[in-house]
Amino acid sequence: MDREVELREFVSARGAALSRAAFLLTGDHQSAEDLVQETYVVLVRRWQKTGTVDPEAYVRRILYSRFVDSWRRRRISELPSASPPDRPCGDETSMTADRLTLQGALTRLTARQRAVLVLRFYEDLTEVQAAAALGISPNTVKSQTRVALQRLRELVPDAVASFEGVES
Repeated sequence: MDREVELREFVSARGAALSRAAFLLTGDHQSAEDLVQETYVVLVRRWQKTGTVDPEAYVRRILYSRFVDSWRRRRISELPSASPPDRPCGDETSMTADRLTLQGALTRLTARQRAVLVLRFYEDLTEVQAAAALGISPNTVKSQTRVALQRLRELVPDAVASFEGVES
């Protein structure tokens, strides 16, 4: 029998089983499909050389090796850094509580003050860009930012620490 025909029969007979194994490894359908595809690429390249080797064991070995390789690549891409991350790596519960506290404090500001803070610190616009977006002068943006931050300092002293030094 022709090796190409054998390959097609093997893939059609065992493809579903390989997909299930890949899903169990990755836990994600799309990642599993990618893993099976990578496995097939390696298998097609080496199929002529396999000869009398058990194709089931051979292809599963390729599947597991590709999975481990991808895991290693992901792990290596996360290298330690001398500077801390942008976001705190603390407890999710406390981060959620802080976020809700800050959100509650923001609702106690005027609409203009909230808009200025969102544009300046969340959207990262300059004073001139924020002024243009709101249809007000840059000096109004500066004064509204100062007043809004002062009000937040009164409402939630700890939550405004990230803004310290940005505006006074």
